[in-house]
Amino acid sequence: MSMLRGVRVLDLSTVIAAPFAAGLMADFGADVIKVEQPEGGDPFRALGPYHKGEPMRWAAMGRNKRCITLDLRKAKGKELCLELIKQCDVVIENFRTGTLDKWGLSYEAMKQANPKIIVTRVTGYGQTGPNAMVAGFGTPATAFSGMTYITGYKDRPPVSPSFSLADYISGLYAAMSTMMALYHRDCLSGKPQEIDVSLYESIFRMMEIPVADFHKNGVIKERTPKLSGTSSPGGTYETKDGKWVVLVCSTDRTYEYLTRAMQRPELLTDPRFCSMKNRVANDAAMNVVVSDWIASLDYVDLKRIVDEAGVPVNLVYSIADIFEDPHYAARNNIVEVPYAPMGTVKMPGVVPVFSETPGEIKWAGPALGAHNAEVYGELLGLAAADLVELKRQEVI
Repeated sequence: MSMLRGVRVLDLSTVIAAPFAAGLMADFGADVIKVEQPEGGDPFRALGPYHKGEPMRWAAMGRNKRCITLDLRKAKGKELCLELIKQCDVVIENFRTGTLDKWGLSYEAMKQANPKIIVTRVTGYGQTGPNAMVAGFGTPATAFSGMTYITGYKDRPPVSPSFSLADYISGLYAAMSTMMALYHRDCLSGKPQEIDVSLYESIFRMMEIPVADFHKNGVIKERTPKLSGTSSPGGTYETKDGKWVVLVCSTDRTYEYLTRAMQRPELLTDPRFCSMKNRVANDAAMNVVVSDWIASLDYVDLKRIVDEAGVPVNLVYSIADIFEDPHYAARNNIVEVPYAPMGTVKMPGVVPVFSETPGEIKWAGPALGAHNAEVYGELLGLAAADLVELKRQEVI
């Protein structure tokens, strides 16, 4: 049985966070109806990378969704949208604040159509505040969150994540909050509600250390290429055979394991390194010791020693390493799915793993409007002739 069977989501969103949230729910059985503009559809359909001229990202982002076309800006489009809302539990959208209101699809209008509707909104800066109307994209929102300022090397410009981190984290928040709202509505007899998710807040929520350190100590955390000021040793190190690895000792116990692996018991009693506080204060010296030890070993030997000792160390993986790794294979982390434009395409598998109700990938991203006849006929009872006329009017 699909875990979310019986939950229907109207996905009014485009690139990236909100449709990712809807996709997570679709992976576990929610009936997600993806609404797109009749001309062009979701811009995600055209985003690279490309294979023989065909964009590939839509295959994963659109998976498990039923795709329909509908122009919400037209009066008939608004009318059909409200009819669809009557058949849904959730609306997920990420238009700029106030856009749906302008089109006659305000929260009040949705509630009037369906008093039980839950509406999850994802924007760059939230529905309130001075920046509520500012266009929100992941990279600027990450800078606004404070994360970009602390990422990189002090003698170089700040570094933004090399992929859409804020969007994907915000998608997790949106999916989680939608599920909490469903639980509150259906299991606790609570009122349905409107959920306000912002890209920058999803990152800022993780900034506990800079917030507390600035408040109490006046410290402005500067750019560092690794964890700093909280634990030691830790960082990225090069092995004798030129492999890059990451090691971190976030607890005194882990550091004790490391000294055993290094066969350096005196490091446990060295006053510079005998406690986490002291190691943090002497982090540069600590890391010289660790770096020299790692540089004396080939990766295979290092990995055997640290794994036996219980020290968390791993190779810095490229995607090629991931494709070859037996653990990824055992966990079904990469799956190959039929995809019409290019035969098949590999994509991340479904996570997390449930023992009784695992998710599944039923299909990759469908063609634009692939489910028009099915959805409009099944849910709204429209005849084929109605669809022909709506298409002529450019409503669908």
